[in-house]
Amino acid sequence: MEIVKRAGPPTGLRRKLWRLPIRLYRMGLGPLLGRRVMLLNHTGRVSGLRRQVVIEVVQHDEHGYVAASGFGPRADWYRNVMAAPDVTVQVGGRVVEVTAVPIETAEGAELMAGYARRHPAAARRLCKIMGFAVDGGEDDYREVATHIPFVRFVPRT
Repeated sequence: MEIVKRAGPPTGLRRKLWRLPIRLYRMGLGPLLGRRVMLLNHTGRVSGLRRQVVIEVVQHDEHGYVAASGFGPRADWYRNVMAAPDVTVQVGGRVVEVTAVPIETAEGAELMAGYARRHPAAARRLCKIMGFAVDGGEDDYREVATHIPFVRFVPRT
């Protein structure tokens, strides 16, 4: 694994394109996006305003949904959910009230390696977007995970 150039959050036209799936969710077309992306509804840590972002689901199991902050710990959504962890996610047509819980680095590394096994092309593309060059080996993906935080969104009862 090599850090090529750590990308920052998208700006300008790229930002508008990245936010396009939010519009699909707002129009009730979220199910078209499948179960690998989710709409995260959270509260701005400074403004207190409602915020939305669409992020990829790395894993979903009985413990909740897992996502990675591809732009690192300085990503707005990540900082917002760490400040106010009770949020809502929508995956497809399902809306779930959840609590955001940070995941330890070692567990994140295993989650990333598992994601790469299940979705090798997507994992390679995501790493490139995040600024990492990987050769496709699981150890590369584990190392990438040491640079990005993972969050588990645990359903509230």
